[in-house]
Amino acid sequence: MNESQSMKPPFFTQIDVTQAAAASPTPQTAGLAEIALLLRQILMVQQRQTKILEELTTQVGNGQRQRAVELGQWRQANPHLARKCREAAECLSRVQTEFLHQLTEEVNNNFDNLLDGEFTFTEFVDRFGPRMAHLNGILQVLSQLSSPPSPANSSKNSP
Repeated sequence: MNESQSMKPPFFTQIDVTQAAAASPTPQTAGLAEIALLLRQILMVQQRQTKILEELTTQVGNGQRQRAVELGQWRQANPHLARKCREAAECLSRVQTEFLHQLTEEVNNNFDNLLDGEFTFTEFVDRFGPRMAHLNGILQVLSQLSSPPSPANSSKNSP
């Protein structure tokens, strides 16, 4: 029995860890100083980027405010035309809805051909793409120039 107990490894071992030679702390502190310097440089760059982004946001905001003022002045100077732009935008919106219906029907009916055939896909894009882009551009201009809907019109359109 003594032999079998001496063959088993012990559950606990003791490891002595000692420093063989006194290491100089200079390389480690030099590395830490370099890291601290890099972190300060990163912080300075981030602060500069933040300042530039704030200036950019201010410039864009000023431009948008100026555009809104100019559009408001145009609408006040041309109230009849602004109302006509609103009516035209509403009509073209219905046209756009019908156009989108036709486009989606075309895609759903010809999905396999669009997926596999380069000619069919190109023909589809040529047929629908330019009209969609131009219609969206016209609607955007009319919407920006149009006057807000009058309370009488909005109560008619509400359910």
